[in-house]
Amino acid sequence: MTGDAMLIQEVATRDGFQIEPVFVETADKVALIDALAATGFSRIEVSSFVSPKAVPALADAAEVFAGIKRRPGTVYVALVPNPKGAERALAAKVDEVNLVASVSETHNRANMGMTPAASIEGFGRIMETLKGSGLSTNATVATAFGCPFEGDQPADKVLAQVERYLALGIEGVTLADTTGMANPRQVEALVARALALVPAGRLTLHFHNTRGLGLANVLAAYGAGARRFDAALGGLGGCPFAPGATGNICTEDLANMAEEMGIATGLDLEALIGLSRDLPRLVGHDVPGQVAKAGRPSDLHPIPQAA
Repeated sequence: MTGDAMLIQEVATRDGFQIEPVFVETADKVALIDALAATGFSRIEVSSFVSPKAVPALADAAEVFAGIKRRPGTVYVALVPNPKGAERALAAKVDEVNLVASVSETHNRANMGMTPAASIEGFGRIMETLKGSGLSTNATVATAFGCPFEGDQPADKVLAQVERYLALGIEGVTLADTTGMANPRQVEALVARALALVPAGRLTLHFHNTRGLGLANVLAAYGAGARRFDAALGGLGGCPFAPGATGNICTEDLANMAEEMGIATGLDLEALIGLSRDLPRLVGHDVPGQVAKAGRPSDLHPIPQAA
């Protein structure tokens, strides 16, 4: 990929499936991950090594990692909440771990049961557990563009948390719009400042489409120099603290927009659309993605016959 290319990381099987009320069978998860890798993804967030009691939908994380066929060139990522989760990730031979802490104290207490400072202190223990393993590390700043309880989060506060991550030796950073509160002007400003701390090759943006601004925010971030973005097949996902909210930005919608604009993603869009159209069978309901419903702009229709 060139410097202008867009790297899309697929997160549906972790961020999407984690809140689904219907358990997606392990074999179906494995088949979907293998199919996603075959479409050209260089990064897939596979699952999470959290407590099965806390997130029963992802209780089979180890089995999923054991079952997938590792595609050369694809990085298989797992979310890890604590040193025990890191040990499980090491045993499962993941390629990268992702750690998460909200910049909002209220949201972090609600989501993690502790302050952001305590979460980051825990990241230090996780990094000790991973020492010498060769695993890549990434940490997410959740609610970076706003908290549903506290509102706006100052950019200086967000960037200070990024600096704390880097001081721990964490390699990559994700700025997450956890409940879809961001707007393009805000995104452009924060991304420009974040890129002074984290190079574009290690900065990921994670947007939700809660208020319909997901792809607009991608374009704002891309214009500011960001090149890596999380997305979920079909637009799966959401947040338990934004009831009724739609999920992550949709992978095939994002890939379609990039293709129409001449931005390379390295993904097979037709194959992605096919996988998205099969999602309702797995999750038991319709999904928010638009391109899978409408087709690509190049999918022309027959001329209507005159009456």
